[in-house]
Amino acid sequence: MTIDELIAMLEMQEEILQFSHFTNEDAWELGCILVTEAKRRKLPVAISIRLNNGAIPFQYESNGITLDNEEWMTRKQNTVKRMEKSSFLVCMLLKKAEQTLEDWRLDAGEYAAAGGAFPIRVEELGVIGSVVVSGLDHISNHDLLVKCISHYLHIDEVPRIRGEVL
Repeated sequence: MTIDELIAMLEMQEEILQFSHFTNEDAWELGCILVTEAKRRKLPVAISIRLNNGAIPFQYESNGITLDNEEWMTRKQNTVKRMEKSSFLVCMLLKKAEQTLEDWRLDAGEYAAAGGAFPIRVEELGVIGSVVVSGLDHISNHDLLVKCISHYLHIDEVPRIRGEVL
């Protein structure tokens, strides 16, 4: 898969995986789907659903999660909040441009260009928050989010990363 193909796929995921509404109850249901999948696969993850107003309506940490995971989630959430794109899409856009966060005037201590945060985009409202996972490699973090958000939204036809990536 070329970087252009990957970027196009990530953009398509964000176009497809939009919410008609998003409440704290939705956050709980989506969070529980993520936790159930992580437990089924025995994945050591931290999961957080964070709104741009500062509220955190869902948070879960499996055994073995550290403060480092919390800091990664905060940095990835900041990326989604600022760029209104998944943190993995930002990572790939930077890679394609051969640039760093600093080139975009983003402090690497506050932002992260790594997979694991996906925008909560509500139709006709825009990005109101993010769903964040930490604990796996950044491609697996992203794919877990896409799989579970797709399941929650009852959307089967979402392209997912398969095999070797760059």
